[in-house]
Amino acid sequence: MCQGGGSHTAFTAGVLKKILAENGEKINIVALTGTSGGADCALLAWYGLLTGGKDKAIELLDSFWNKLSTDLPADLMFMNAWAVGASQIPYIPKVSPYYWPMSYWADRTHDYLKKCLEELVDFDDLEEKYSSSIPELVVGAVNVKTGDFEVFKSNKKYRKPGKENAGITVNAILASAAESSFLKAVQIGDNVYWDGLFSQNPPIYDLLDKKNAKEKPDQIWVIQINPKNRTHKPTSPDAIEDRRNELAGNISLEHELNFIESINKLIEDLPEEKKYTSKYKHIEVKKPIVITKEDLPVASKWKLDPQFIHGMMAHGEKEAEKFLAKFT
Repeated sequence: MCQGGGSHTAFTAGVLKKILAENGEKINIVALTGTSGGADCALLAWYGLLTGGKDKAIELLDSFWNKLSTDLPADLMFMNAWAVGASQIPYIPKVSPYYWPMSYWADRTHDYLKKCLEELVDFDDLEEKYSSSIPELVVGAVNVKTGDFEVFKSNKKYRKPGKENAGITVNAILASAAESSFLKAVQIGDNVYWDGLFSQNPPIYDLLDKKNAKEKPDQIWVIQINPKNRTHKPTSPDAIEDRRNELAGNISLEHELNFIESINKLIEDLPEEKKYTSKYKHIEVKKPIVITKEDLPVASKWKLDPQFIHGMMAHGEKEAEKFLAKFT
């Protein structure tokens, strides 16, 4: 499960690379979910596994983050550096991504992200080719007009009635990554979407929305970008804003994980003869894989400097090694 967090999700790519290397040996990935940058990473891991195996998935993750850092066009590189710097200036006026000049950069960023994704993933007939494949892919976004939390799924079998636009398309991935401060909402059908950071970050419940308990995962592994704990009390305006951002991004995650734990407790209390006939299943929630660095201001979630991106990926690989060591 890949939580959103902009450029910090390069950490997620590093974690996934290590996990993917063990897929089919120590572990078996049955589903991937993500929101925002986590949706990008989940998509590439999912598509790589289905089209070329774990080596292809690892290659796609590397390629995507190289395109966003090393190969970023000069004008977008300049704008990114300016945006990161400006976001750290107290009391800077807010500028809408719909008003000039931000509207130009919002469109340029959207178009470049779309180009990167389409170069790596063949979205044509994606649903027809992989709608029944394992692993499954689920990404989250929020409907701006209705306020509903929505998911886009690769598996049509479990699509809710009336969700004719809820498959995996390039626009679905872009919608999940549409951070409202810098990017315009993405239109799909008659609706418009922002990223799901305040809705399902990442979607978890939808993996459990299956009638057959055997189709549900045995364990849930969460790659968590926003840390639950901090060692220091925030006192400066920037530190307070950073911590508020982290806590807000974790609200939905905590709710969904607590729901799973509640179901587990109910199953434990069932009589033995009913435990094996129930449609519910005990699902182990593993301790999240979390960024351990504490010197990452919220502004760095938009930072695409190659050194920063590759450093976050290396950090993800290191934390994944610690996590996977428990399985040896």
